[in-house]
Amino acid sequence: MAAANPNITADAIEATEFMDLSRRYRVTGVPKTIVNETIEIMGGLPEQMFVRAVLEMPEEAGHEGHEG
Repeated sequence: MAAANPNITADAIEATEFMDLSRRYRVTGVPKTIVNETIEIMGGLPEQMFVRAVLEMPEEAGHEGHEG
């Protein structure tokens, strides 16, 4: 999604190299995707299911902590 839309950003973190982040986000397996500090998606999902999970997140989750 980030590649298709300039309003979306993404970071990939190597869990074994950044143990502090792994603990903070309770990473117990990979991949683990966290969206806006609210939605957690564990494991690899087909693209359509991933997009559906992100789009169905609560309205307030999509705007917390973001200006603009």
